[in-house]
Amino acid sequence: MDLLKLRLSMLGTLAVIFGISTLGLTILLSLLSSLNLFSLLFTVALFNIFQWLMAPYLVDLMYRAKRANPSEFPELYSAVERLSARSGIKTPTLMIADIPIPNAFAYGSPLTGSRVAVTTGILRDLEPEEIEAVIGHEFGHLRNRDVQVMMFVSLLPSLFYMLYQYTFYSSYYGSSRDRRNGSLAIVSTASLLIYFVLLLFSLSLSRVREYYADQNSAMIVDDGSRKLSEALAKISTGTWRTMRQYGAPAFSGFKTLFISDPDRAAQDAESISAYMKSDEALVREIMNRRVTGFDQLMELFSTHPNIVKRIRALRGQM
Repeated sequence: MDLLKLRLSMLGTLAVIFGISTLGLTILLSLLSSLNLFSLLFTVALFNIFQWLMAPYLVDLMYRAKRANPSEFPELYSAVERLSARSGIKTPTLMIADIPIPNAFAYGSPLTGSRVAVTTGILRDLEPEEIEAVIGHEFGHLRNRDVQVMMFVSLLPSLFYMLYQYTFYSSYYGSSRDRRNGSLAIVSTASLLIYFVLLLFSLSLSRVREYYADQNSAMIVDDGSRKLSEALAKISTGTWRTMRQYGAPAFSGFKTLFISDPDRAAQDAESISAYMKSDEALVREIMNRRVTGFDQLMELFSTHPNIVKRIRALRGQM
């Protein structure tokens, strides 16, 4: 996929998000002059910043992530140092997350620095060269500061959702003067609508940034397109098998961090038989699947692109 088109798509989506937010706030402020929207914005921003700063500790706790031992994972450490140099970023801390689902994620904050975690499931299911390509993808997120960008972008929908809740409950449980004020109902409805529209654009931005991170892996890893496409195919089918075996644990709370969305694993792996297939045959089987209208509809509500479209993009067929 063309990097210029990806960059233009990201900038265009950001422009739409900021444009809708600015217009919406201007209109709602004029309707509710008595409500201090700036105080609301400050509260939501403060909460999101606090969440961002503390998130690495919560992630480590939820996914049982611990610092990798260099003597136990020498190949991984070598790949991390090599790829961070190629990406032009400071070498992040390598973490091992003790969960069976094959996945990887980048995270961090000013309190902890950047971290890249690979799960025990991915160490079990993928070959070293494929894990290297996955790390290259995660370095794309660090290089493009996706954690910070998505944290900031998610603040805007949160603001309008908080405003919706405030005005909705005020219209029912506020003073009689507030209940008679018809502008509360208008602001409540408008806030919910703006929240939904911004959420869709935020999800779209998240999907574009996944494509961009894929391209980073393709550029900094030798034969990265092939290795990452094989890794994604194995992660998709491996996640599906693992969730069938262990049930559907609560791994989706931070699914935007993952290289592949675990909630889509069953759909992505549908009709794919990973057993007794070569890596390339598995990739070809996914690439040849038809992307239905339902697939495209479901993609609108996903943080990650459809696996078929994603692998086609890596193989230059989009």
